[in-house]
Amino acid sequence: MPSALPDGDPAPLDGRLPAAALRCADRTPFGIYVHVPFCTTRCGYCDFNTYTAAELGSGVSRGSYADTVLAEIRLAAGVLGSALPPVSTVFFGGGTPTLLPAEHLGLVLAELRERFGSAADVEVTTEANPETVTPGYLARLREAGFTRISLGMQSAVPRVLEILDRKHRPGRPEQAVAEAHAAGFEHVNLDLIYGAPQESDADWQASLDSAIAAGPDHISAYALVVEQGTALARQVAAGIVPAPDDDVLADRYLMAEQTLSAAGYGWYEVSNWARTPAARCRHNELYWTGSNWWGFGPGAHSHLGGVRWWNVKHPARYAALLDAGRSPAAGREVLGQAERHTERVMLAVRRREGLSTAELDPRARSSVAQLVSWGLLEAVAAAQGRVVLTGRGRLMADSVVRELLP
Repeated sequence: MPSALPDGDPAPLDGRLPAAALRCADRTPFGIYVHVPFCTTRCGYCDFNTYTAAELGSGVSRGSYADTVLAEIRLAAGVLGSALPPVSTVFFGGGTPTLLPAEHLGLVLAELRERFGSAADVEVTTEANPETVTPGYLARLREAGFTRISLGMQSAVPRVLEILDRKHRPGRPEQAVAEAHAAGFEHVNLDLIYGAPQESDADWQASLDSAIAAGPDHISAYALVVEQGTALARQVAAGIVPAPDDDVLADRYLMAEQTLSAAGYGWYEVSNWARTPAARCRHNELYWTGSNWWGFGPGAHSHLGGVRWWNVKHPARYAALLDAGRSPAAGREVLGQAERHTERVMLAVRRREGLSTAELDPRARSSVAQLVSWGLLEAVAAAQGRVVLTGRGRLMADSVVRELLP
């Protein structure tokens, strides 16, 4: 089941934002996230806000979904007016955005450009299940203006894919990488997951090797997390499969770092490696640097000028509110200085550039030397006034963050 929405204050029915949030908006990069909540099947580990046809019933249609998103785009344009700079990044996520016709994704992108404008070097990304794209589909996406695609590979090993409930054929993600490059995508990403039950070191090494051999510009590698309410969580609770072991996950991460760096991929965020700085996912960097974005679609989250809000989760309720001329926002919160500082530290520490020690309070600055002595922060960077994780520090990033917060 999808995870629950956070608590918060009621959101205005018309979606309006505090004047203070808009006042300095033109000084901060602005991105767009579009959530597409459809999947053909639900993976056992997934708690994202996604729905299969059986879970949705007859109240929601993929064919009309783009029109519903267009209604929220028009609402957002009325709320924001001319307060924002042109859109710098657009990201279609899910779910599986590529279950929609390429022309529908193109319509949404065209509406975003018309309403908000786009930077000359705008990055436009979609996630994709490898089985949902063909050379012709990819060509239509590229023609519509998409520049980047992120393909869900997860593993190259059939039995691991089966454990994860992934339905694509082994070898299909690698084939899709070649097709995306042939279609003219500027950057292609492969997503991997490590730590599945019964996955061996050799399995994980085979997945890394296959991903590298496919020649993507960017590789993401995430540790498997057992999310409450998922099929995997029920299997773990029943003793059918073991929970991921922290020591095994650490070893797998170190394998990823060693293998990817040897192949020319440099880490720029704890779970992300890119061949070149240009191949980094700029949309994710927008999140990690506390910039502004509007999230369209059911369950999507947004942030602008210290105000965060989130939409209702179910696609039918989302559509009904927009049909009634109302904002689909379910709640919101205004972040105080303490909350914004906490998020700044949590996100910046995970990046290769790290965090300036000047942004820390005096007690936290005094902890930096100790963290260096423990081998968790780079000594050279610390001497230059920056907090940058070592390889060991990346394994303990959450612990480092706790040391650096009041």
